Amino acid sequence: QARLLEEGGDAPATAMFEQGLAFEENIPWVESLGISYHLGVDGLSAPMVLLTGMVAVAGVLISWNIQDRIREFMAFFMLLVAGVYGVFVAVDLFVLFFFYELAIFPMYLLIATWGWVELREYAAMKLTLYLFIGSVVALVGALAMYWAQYQNTGVLSFNMLDMENAGFSASFQNLWFLPVFLGFAVLGGIWPFHNWSPDGHVAAPTAVSMFHAGVLMKLGAFAALRVGIMLLPEGAKYWSWLIMGFAGVAVVYGAYIAYVQTDLKYMIGFSSVSHMGLVVLGVSTLNETGLLGAGVQMVSHGVMTALFFAVTGMIYDRSHTRMIPELGGMAKIMPFAAIGFIIGGLVSMGMPGFSGFVAEFPIFMGVWKEQWLVAVVSSISIIITAAYIMINIRKVFFAPLPEKLEGHVGDITVLDKVAIATLCLCMVAIGLFPSIMVPMVENGVRYVMNLLGGA
Repeated sequence: QARLLEEGGDAPATAMFEQGLAFEENIPWVESLGISYHLGVDGLSAPMVLLTGMVAVAGVLISWNIQDRIREFMAFFMLLVAGVYGVFVAVDLFVLFFFYELAIFPMYLLIATWGWVELREYAAMKLTLYLFIGSVVALVGALAMYWAQYQNTGVLSFNMLDMENAGFSASFQNLWFLPVFLGFAVLGGIWPFHNWSPDGHVAAPTAVSMFHAGVLMKLGAFAALRVGIMLLPEGAKYWSWLIMGFAGVAVVYGAYIAYVQTDLKYMIGFSSVSHMGLVVLGVSTLNETGLLGAGVQMVSHGVMTALFFAVTGMIYDRSHTRMIPELGGMAKIMPFAAIGFIIGGLVSMGMPGFSGFVAEFPIFMGVWKEQWLVAVVSSISIIITAAYIMINIRKVFFAPLPEKLEGHVGDITVLDKVAIATLCLCMVAIGLFPSIMVPMVENGVRYVMNLLGGA
């Protein structure tokens, strides 16, 4: 990850991605079926790898005081992190699915064992069923591509670079694009398959909520782009209007439902549905501007929502409540956490100078180029988001401290402050110096545009 930061910091340095994959590893695995352990990093996956590392480290710091079976918790958490890394760097489609399922498996155990007692078993099972059903649907489409490639080329191969040139017919792509894209996009929280997500956020322990919303949901959007759009570009063009419609509804619906929540975690959970809708909205434009914004938004929202859940976890651990009407005065007790939450709020609102603006502005510009009416309707979410962010900041941090909390709530730890500072620094740095992230994403987007034929 340090090398990625060094080599991805400006436009000339990102030539490492223009020549193909960086840090590539290709080892034959099951040669008779065309399966190889093929990994590599490109302009799309490099920012995701950096995001994963940052959120994972912050999650470990936040979990430092866990007492209940800490070894087992960290083992499953690291298994989750490993699965996510594998999906982001997989070049072989079989390997991608292997790591995809590996990432889903520990989520059930982490939520069902260490989650909120009142909801954990229900939320863990609901999450697992949604994600496994989605992955099975996507797997059927992937196997169809595998077989169609064999019929077209006479070669069995799960290599996605080979599949890009397999010559799938337009009718084949139109048939299989939706199962593949939507099957993966379920993990991205796409409307109307988002219902598992808020419950999963609420029931999960803090570190898992951070990683779930910050990284795991990006896994679905990334896989939908990598497998759905890049391997079936004609199908993407054919169905882009439907994906854009789903995304537009998610953006406004998620923001409104977040606005009416009284539980801080549910508010952030539905906020994630709205912001992930922006990612899918950018992807659905199939133009360079929208895709660029979607790539940056995945990083920006990943860091922002991890910060939100971290601060919420700190508040809950000390006050034993997440109900917004029962909170107040937190800025006086834990000022560092208040500053972090406010910075996250500014990112969520798309304030210039923060990473949210760098991401959301190109998304709306890209949508405007394709469907100006969708851009106008979706922009309503900006107003709603600003409303619920500012209202809840006032209620939680600046309203009078409830009497029952006086003398019972203390400040956060040094490790908590380190985690908050790290996440805040990333969002401010991208907002003030977009060149540390945008050139990497641009290289990946250009490759996607080549596959789309400059759509």
